[in-house]
Amino acid sequence: MALAEGLTVTQTMTVTNKDTAIHHGSGKLEVFATPAMVAFMENTAIACIDPEMKTGTDSVGIQIDTKHNKATKVGAVVTCSAKLVKVDGKKLSFEIEASDEGGNIGNAFHVRYIIDPVKFMSRL
Repeated sequence: MALAEGLTVTQTMTVTNKDTAIHHGSGKLEVFATPAMVAFMENTAIACIDPEMKTGTDSVGIQIDTKHNKATKVGAVVTCSAKLVKVDGKKLSFEIEASDEGGNIGNAFHVRYIIDPVKFMSRL
């Protein structure tokens, strides 16, 4: 595996009605929902490591500490950047930042764990 501290990736998305707080049930407003931002952050962390993952492995999120700093309107473009900051065996730690045209909207510290998906699913 070529997973190394310092790997980074950046992704963008446009906020749609399906990404809003009212749609997710996390509020009553048509603004970018915290659950949607968290999902985008996790997806960006996955995109950071996927090209370097060994065939037959996957990763699962085990921790995410998030701060949602600012509301974002429908139609806005959100950019999310993830950086792999620590590799401790199968435990991977990321720093993640999300922003829109107005600047920072959220930050997270995220931990993923490398798993064998067949073994993982057989234990459920």
